[in-house]
Amino acid sequence: MINNSIQWFPGHMHKARKEIEEAIPRIDIIIEVLDARIPFSSENPMIRRIRKDKLVIKVLNKRDLADPEMTALWLAHLEKEQGVKAIAITTNEISEVNKIMELCQKLVPHRTDMGKQIRTMIMGIPNVGKSTIINTLIGRVVAKTGNQPAVTRQQQRINLPNGIVLSDTPGILWPKVENPHSGFRLAATGAVKDTAMEYDEVAFYTVEYLAKAYPEQLKKRYQIESLPTNDVELMEAIGEKRGCLRSGGRIDLHKASEILINDLRNGALGPITLEHPEMITKELLEVEEEISRKTEEKIKTKEERRKRYLRNKR
Repeated sequence: MINNSIQWFPGHMHKARKEIEEAIPRIDIIIEVLDARIPFSSENPMIRRIRKDKLVIKVLNKRDLADPEMTALWLAHLEKEQGVKAIAITTNEISEVNKIMELCQKLVPHRTDMGKQIRTMIMGIPNVGKSTIINTLIGRVVAKTGNQPAVTRQQQRINLPNGIVLSDTPGILWPKVENPHSGFRLAATGAVKDTAMEYDEVAFYTVEYLAKAYPEQLKKRYQIESLPTNDVELMEAIGEKRGCLRSGGRIDLHKASEILINDLRNGALGPITLEHPEMITKELLEVEEEISRKTEEKIKTKEERRKRYLRNKR
C-alpha cells in the first residue's frame, strides 16, 4: 500500500467550493451523487460540514455495476444520518433517474403547496455520472459528459419541468484524501485522472481485495482455476491469460494492470462493491491513529529542536 494520500485539487475546484458554500443557505435540498461501488470513498466530507440542517438525498449511481447486497447495506447505513435519504439508481433506466425528483417533491411538499420552486443543488465527485443524471432529467444535453473526471467546470442553474430548480456544480474532490484505502478506490473507479495514479499499485491493491471478496468472479473472467495467494502472482496469472508478454516471456504487469482496472470500471468483472460499512469503521480508526502518531512525532521533533536551541544558546 502506498503511504501518500491522493492530493488532486485543480483551481476550478477551489473556486467551486467557495461558490457552493455561499449558495447553500438558499438551497432546499442537496443531491449528492455517489458511486454505488464506493459509497463512502465517493462522499465529499465537505458536504457534511456545510449542509447544517439541509436535507440531503444520497444517490448511489451505477448500481448496475455494484453488488446488490452491499448496496442494500449501504442504503440502510446512509439513512442512519439525520436528514438523509438514500436511493440507488442506474442512468440506464430513465424511470430510476426520475425517482430523484419525485423524492425531492415528497421531502419538501410545502414548497409546492406555496407555489414556490424547489431549490436543489446537485453535487458529486468527478466521473460519478452527475452530468448524465442532469441530461436525463431535462431530456436533452445541457451538461457535458465524459469518461474522464473534471468535465463540468462551472455552476449552472437548470429549470426542470416539475417546478424544481437544479443548480449544477463541478465535480469536486476535497484537497486531500486522508484514508489511503479511499485513495486507491477512487483511482480504481476513475474518480481521479489516470495521470494522477500508478496503475500497477492501484491494480495490486484492487486485485488483493477482489481475491478475498469476489474470487469466483476473478476466476470466471480470467479463466484461472485456482487463484494464487500472492497479489503479484495473481496479476502475473491475469497477464499470462491475456497475453501480456514482453520479450523473454516476462509478464507485462503494467498492461495486465490496465486490463484489470478497465474490466472493473466497465463491469466486465460483474457486480462488485469495493467497500462495506464495517470495513470503513476500521479504516477510519486506523486513520485517526496515524494522524495522532504524526502529531505526536511533530510535537516531539519541535520539543527536541527547542532543547537544541537552548543548549546552543548557553
